[in-house]
Amino acid sequence: DVRKQIVEDLKAAGLVEKIEDYDNKVGYSERNQDTAVEPRLCKQWFLSMKHFADIALPPVLEGKIKFHPTKYVTTYRNWLENIQDWCISRQLWWGHRIPAYFLPTAEGEEEKYVVALTAEEALEEARKIDGYENITADQLVHDEDALDTWFSSWLWPISLFNGINNPNNEEINYYYPTSDLVTGPDIIFFWVARMIMAGYEYKGDMPFKNVYFTGIVRDKLGRKMSKSLGNSPDPLELIDKYGADGVRMGMMLAAPAGNDILFDDALCEQGRNFNNKIWNAFRLVKGWEVADIAQPEYARLATEWFESMLAKTAAEVADLFGKYRLSEALMAVYKLFWDEFSSWYLEMIKPAYGQPIDKATYEKTLGFFDNLLKLLHPFMPFITEELWQHIYDRKEGESLMVQQLNIPTACNEIIVKEFEVVKEVIGGIRTIRLQKNIAQKETLELQVVGVNPVATFNPVITKLCNLSSIEAVENKADGSGSFMIGTTEYAIPLGNLINTEEELAKLEADLKYQEGFLQSVLKKLSNEKFVSKAPANVIDMERKKQADAESKIASLKESIAALKK
Repeated sequence: DVRKQIVEDLKAAGLVEKIEDYDNKVGYSERNQDTAVEPRLCKQWFLSMKHFADIALPPVLEGKIKFHPTKYVTTYRNWLENIQDWCISRQLWWGHRIPAYFLPTAEGEEEKYVVALTAEEALEEARKIDGYENITADQLVHDEDALDTWFSSWLWPISLFNGINNPNNEEINYYYPTSDLVTGPDIIFFWVARMIMAGYEYKGDMPFKNVYFTGIVRDKLGRKMSKSLGNSPDPLELIDKYGADGVRMGMMLAAPAGNDILFDDALCEQGRNFNNKIWNAFRLVKGWEVADIAQPEYARLATEWFESMLAKTAAEVADLFGKYRLSEALMAVYKLFWDEFSSWYLEMIKPAYGQPIDKATYEKTLGFFDNLLKLLHPFMPFITEELWQHIYDRKEGESLMVQQLNIPTACNEIIVKEFEVVKEVIGGIRTIRLQKNIAQKETLELQVVGVNPVATFNPVITKLCNLSSIEAVENKADGSGSFMIGTTEYAIPLGNLINTEEELAKLEADLKYQEGFLQSVLKKLSNEKFVSKAPANVIDMERKKQADAESKIASLKESIAALKK
């Protein structure tokens, strides 16, 4: 109404030259979409920040307060080196009142005010001003503005322990400074910097030693999630669908420190699948019948190997925690449980159908499971607590939350390295079974040409691959399926297990492909321009391709010749 009336008044005064329409960005109220926001100049309270920036910048630049990741130190420095005065007043209904009181003044006279903690103190201060010696409390007008939200937040590390109202109390002296702050990088200046300022100003010390910056969760298009965009999933619906631990674990696995997360339901699905893996492994182990029988050699080797893997991973996780690389720590435990424990260890020790497991192996396995749940607990608190309560009989009130980790740190690196070779040997045997369509129930022989580098693990290989024997030989048997692990050749005598004609056709087709591939590599290496201009590592890679192809061709020709005999 006023806007329209002003135009009429200007016209009546003869002050309008012309009227024309033009496009403009007009802000509208978030509460009433039809109401335009009218800018209005008014007096505000400001806090000079130069002093605060001077005391808060050195501790971060000198590394006394550490940022994780460190890239945010630059953001922090840019803010504080270009510090602006802080407008601390807000025109809000709720909040801490500005502690300022205005005195009555005549029209045109300069405005007068006092600043005090209480109305009583304000009255005392006002009466010290000339001409206001007899002013009364009801003549003072308390400023209607409230303090900026961050003005109370910057005192949080101190006020948490009642350090403002009761300085140097027992609690704040014990807990201050705190250890770690976890927050988002979008409020480095608004909150983190200001807490550091307040800490040094009012306590003379840092408020915390480390700041860990999480990523910001965004939608698939990279947009920050917000109510107005409607692009934020309902967390309760996600939890109903994937479980609380599934959502939590999936998000953390995709959240390297300080990097934003593009949210996708697939992350939560991965978390749910891992929960199912843990649950099923627990059901398998607790479903075994235990007997007081001798421990098989393959089980003894398996427990010895996994003990070292557990120690190695625990040390790695401790190191990653110390570096605040939480998603990497989770990934290390994830791989240990899914790949090493479930896929390898449990397969190695699993008794035959309907048969019991020996007591020694079973007790070791329960101990491993207990420690795995401890490693996983910070990331997946619900399922780990539930299963931990059922591994052993627990006392009333016992909880996984307060257990010490106490995982032995001794790792036998030799056995860990050897077992990586064992995995490849088992993979090679299984590949031959797959390629030759040989059923798992068919017993095979394994020949090792020369010295067997992993003879210690023969009982494990025999069990997992259903072998009748493992024998070191000078020359492999005719008509064998073979594979190379490093410089050692392994062979499976096939005998009547395969169709010779079909196998010859496969081998000759593979030989043709490998010979063609070798020619393409040789063509590259014979090109003087390529050799002279390509980086050394590229040339080395091509020569490695040549050597690999030549080795495969020789092996294929040998296999073809053996089948044709």
